[in-house]
Amino acid sequence: MGEEKVAKIIYPAGFYRTKAANLIRIARILIDDFQGNVPSNKEALLALPGVGLKTANLVLGVGFRIPAICVDIHVHRIANRLGWLISDKPDLTEKLLGEILPKKWWIDINRILVSFGQKICTPVSPHCSTCPVAADCPRAGVVKFR
Repeated sequence: MGEEKVAKIIYPAGFYRTKAANLIRIARILIDDFQGNVPSNKEALLALPGVGLKTANLVLGVGFRIPAICVDIHVHRIANRLGWLISDKPDLTEKLLGEILPKKWWIDINRILVSFGQKICTPVSPHCSTCPVAADCPRAGVVKFR
């Protein structure tokens, strides 16, 4: 297909040109080294170009239903804001959530908090007046809210 076509398909994703190149490299590695299959272990996923902890955990959880916590910016922000943990790095947030969150929620926590973070607990001026957990939220780091 080529990098340009892949880049056009995944645009407007951030760093779409780099991601396009990585997707082509990943496809070649999967064909050559994994008989065309996506590996189901974290180490092999992390060895793929451009795949970090967030993506590896997302593939494990959503793709294989293997318990893994996918920490994106929403999960990181909300876990800190709710006072579940104190972390300045998503990788640390993943580790700390793994210590406090029951394993049965590891896969679903990303989907739940991403939706919550996009609609209610937004990065700037969260909608605390309509938040279902506002009474129990310490609002850590919140300066202005609605």
